[in-house]
Parts: sequence; structure tokens; C-alpha cells
Amino acid sequence: MNQDSSRSSAYFSDHLLKIPQSIDESIDHVKAFALQEFDREVIQKQLYYHTRDHLENVKRRATQIFQTVYPFLEMLSRQGQSFELSRIELLLDLCIAAHDMVQIFVDQPDTHASRRREPGVSERATIDRLLDYIHTLNQQLRQHDSNSLAIVTDHDIAMIQEAIGATICTYDPIEQAIYQSDLYDFKPPVSIVARILALADINALGIDGIDVYNQEGSLLFLEENLDVIPLLLDGAIYHLKSDEPLYQNIQRRLLKRCRFQVNFAKSRAARFESEVEGLPEDVRSTLTRDVFRYLTPTTVEAIVAITPTAETTPLESLLNFFELERYLDRPH
Repeated sequence: MNQDSSRSSAYFSDHLLKIPQSIDESIDHVKAFALQEFDREVIQKQLYYHTRDHLENVKRRATQIFQTVYPFLEMLSRQGQSFELSRIELLLDLCIAAHDMVQIFVDQPDTHASRRREPGVSERATIDRLLDYIHTLNQQLRQHDSNSLAIVTDHDIAMIQEAIGATICTYDPIEQAIYQSDLYDFKPPVSIVARILALADINALGIDGIDVYNQEGSLLFLEENLDVIPLLLDGAIYHLKSDEPLYQNIQRRLLKRCRFQVNFAKSRAARFESEVEGLPEDVRSTLTRDVFRYLTPTTVEAIVAITPTAETTPLESLLNFFELERYLDRPH
């Protein structure tokens, strides 16, 4: 038994004081496990972006999308589609809480380099750990009652796996930005749970606007560049000279993040229609007008205008743009 499985078993033994009697209770139990694992990762991996704040932001954005899509789902339910709206909400809530449960970074021998994650590795590790725990719970439930209504069904498990998998990002070298490729697979299309989670996960710009978008960029930079944090805390970063290698190193990393911010904004605006394809026209219109209301050419133009991308941008100007000191009380 590996360390993760041992920890899962220990949590299960310590916290399953009462056998769940309903699917709601089972999902609550699994969610509590996921959040404990998530909180441990935040501390152990020194995470600044992937924190409870991120989960709350994704939940808020997902709720807005779900409320817009709800009448369409309700209509499908009345027409005899085989899903329960209440169960969809439960599974969406679990996937929001669990989707970033594990964060795996590539070993980086260079002290002054951004740490990075290989695409899909963290998400697949999250799925494996979560499903392992669900299977343990289901075994316990079946021992008490093979027909228990609290059992997480194979259909539920497939939906959870698909939803978290849909948050895996692929890099587009032409756009120089990331996108969620599962949203473009229409044979068959991803479930509504997967689509909502994916859209809520990386669409801060469209739903929340420029300030939140830039804040997330700053938090991601801190999370991926831990070596910069001591230099910010003691102010040494502001005393670096432009001809020093460390000055140039940090400047390049900040400039790379700025250019990504611009390219990602352009990509989000260009891809939105494709990512909601398959939803009814009135739902798409409402999402465009009321939910993703900042995803406009004007917003993208503003991002381009305010984000420093010139090769000669001084380090101090880049630091002023990201306002990194504002976030140094994290992680939490």
C-alpha cells in the first residue's frame, strides 16, 4: 500500500463514524476527504493560486453558469432524459472541490527557474486518488446494504472522472495559450458537469473581469516562482542591477507571464463560441450577455493596452504591474 492509499485508509477509518444513508451524505463525505487532501497540498507544495480562494471562485462561476443552463436541463428532464438535476448539482459540487486536489510539479534542478506541471499529470493523479477513496466507501456501503441508495454509481464515477479530466489544458503553439481540448470532442460531447467545471475553471476574465484575471496571473506567478518570494519579502529584488544575471532572469520570467496574459485573453475570446456549442441558442445568448459579459473585444483591447510586453520593460515596471507583495500573506 502506497503512502497516498495509507493516508486515504486512515482518513476513512477516522471519519466514517456513521454509514451514509443517502447519496448526499456519501458525496459530502468524499468532498470532506478531498478538501483535507487539497489543504495538505496547499501547505506542502507552497501553493498561492491553487488555494481555497480558487475553489470558491470556481464554485461562484460554476453556479452562475449552472443557473443559466438550468432551465434547459429542466426541460430535458421533463422530456425523459435519464438524469436527476439534484444529482448533477451534487456531482458538480464535488468536482469543484476535488478538481485540483493533487498538484505534481516536475523536478527543477535550477534554483532560479519557474516550476511547472506536465499537462494532465496532476489531474490524473487527482482522479486516481479520488476514485480510490470512492471505491473504498462503496465497499463499506455494500457490506451493510448491497442496494444502498448512498452508493456512488458507475455512472456517477464516470461523470466525476470525465469532469476533472475536462480541466486538463493543452497548449496551442499558434495562439501561445492553453485550452481544454475535451470541450472540443463532440463524439459524444462531454457531460454538462464537465462543461460547466471546465468553463468555470479558466474563465476568470470573461466572468469576473480584468482585475480578477490579473490577480490570478500574479498568484500563478508566485506559485510557479517560489525563489522570487524571499527577494520580495526582504526587498532585495528592488536593488538588483539591470546588468545582473538574476535581474535579467526574473525580468524574462515576468515578461513571459505578461505575454501569456495577453495571448490567453485573446484565446479565451476567440474560443468561447466553440466551447458552448451544443447548448441552445437562447442559453448561449444569456451566457454571452449576462455571465461571460467581459469576454468582449473591448476587454481584450484593454488587456493589451495595460499589460507590459516590450522586451525592454524594466523589472521594476513589471513588479509594479503584478503587485506581488499584495499576495505574500498566502498560501492558506
